[in-house]
Amino acid sequence: MLNVDLHCHSKMSDGVFTPSELAVRAKEKGVDVWALTDHDELSGIAEARAVASDIGLQFIAGVEISITWAGKTVHIVGLNIDEHSEQLIDGLASVKGGRYGRGKEIAAQLAAAGIAGAFEGALKYAENPESIGRTHFARYIVELGVHANVNEVFRHFLIEGKPGFVPHRWATLAQAVGWIGAAGGRAVIAHPGRYAFDQIAFDAMLDSFQTLGGAGIEVVTGSHTPDQYQQYAKVAKSSGLLASRGSDFHGPAESLFDLGSLPPLPADLTPIWHDWVR
Repeated sequence: MLNVDLHCHSKMSDGVFTPSELAVRAKEKGVDVWALTDHDELSGIAEARAVASDIGLQFIAGVEISITWAGKTVHIVGLNIDEHSEQLIDGLASVKGGRYGRGKEIAAQLAAAGIAGAFEGALKYAENPESIGRTHFARYIVELGVHANVNEVFRHFLIEGKPGFVPHRWATLAQAVGWIGAAGGRAVIAHPGRYAFDQIAFDAMLDSFQTLGGAGIEVVTGSHTPDQYQQYAKVAKSSGLLASRGSDFHGPAESLFDLGSLPPLPADLTPIWHDWVR
């Protein structure tokens, strides 16, 4: 059975490794088919593809787009995209434009809570300043010794109701699915178990997603429990969506699963990659 991992992040967004390092790690961890899916960012794809080709790893170009749905941030992964698509490039530029200013607001809130120098500190962890986000601030807070790890930081800062939480108006669902489609890719709802929607809101999102041309849903992911694997396998089957699998790997100390370490998809699902793999 192929080991397929279609969700991870490099330094070009909020991961800790370069695209090259990730490709090598994926190969070493037994991954056969791998996608780089940086947040709202395409700049690591060329490097990742080149290294993957050199080491015999099948590569799928990807991206993870932040959207706002029902007042909450949701992530839509685009897979097998053409990263040169002007519509996708322009769309992502419109999303990223707000990250820098949002970072300044986050830093101001953290300063009021006693965390000084947070913007400059977070920038040390952001390979691309335009992609600065909450994880970069969390790493700086760990550096200061305020908390032991990123997961602990996110229990005390940077989430709704805590210092450093600054909501941002991301793309719409229609825009994200449209940009991915224009780039020849397939849109996938990332880690649906993470969103605190009631059933009515989730069903409405799913219906809109499919109406707009969305193709898949992550079933086995580093953000799901084993019970959620089964829950979203049922969603995939009942809705006719293709199933995806990805570790959502950011770094060894920050991710529940390493690249390629997830259990396989349930056998009765149709994988999102069913017509891509060699």
